[in-house]
Amino acid sequence: MINKEELTKARIAWGEGIIAISEAYEEQGINKASTTANVILDNLYGFELGPILFKPTLSGGIQTFRIDKEGALSYFIGNNPKYPQDTGFGIKSWHKVESETSSIFINENIAMWMGWVTFTNKDGGTVKVDKSWGYKKVANGSLKIILHHSSLPYDA
Repeated sequence: MINKEELTKARIAWGEGIIAISEAYEEQGINKASTTANVILDNLYGFELGPILFKPTLSGGIQTFRIDKEGALSYFIGNNPKYPQDTGFGIKSWHKVESETSSIFINENIAMWMGWVTFTNKDGGTVKVDKSWGYKKVANGSLKIILHHSSLPYDA
């Protein structure tokens, strides 16, 4: 059964992954960022389980939803002609990622988390997004993301 501590560790690992992608890009360019992002996606997302339900923050039109690794990778690093609107969210100089829980749901080896994630860039600018993640515990005991939904908060 998944517990709250595992959910916290999974969110921290995701935030550290975003920071690692940004640092790889800043220090060694797009090829290193791509390699880093590939490893992070393999470690954190359950692409081996089937389609991932992935709705990134800054996506729209017919490419709003992504179900495979190529679509997720493009969102994080851009540089994919199949996804011309992707500018590489992961290469935006993120230096800090924090989350705040609104609610969680756990049912044995499936868990859902909903809350806010705040990204801080190297200049101190922040972006706060509404986020939901669904996780599945796999055979080796790790949590894999099977649902990732992110959007900008509603502004009335």
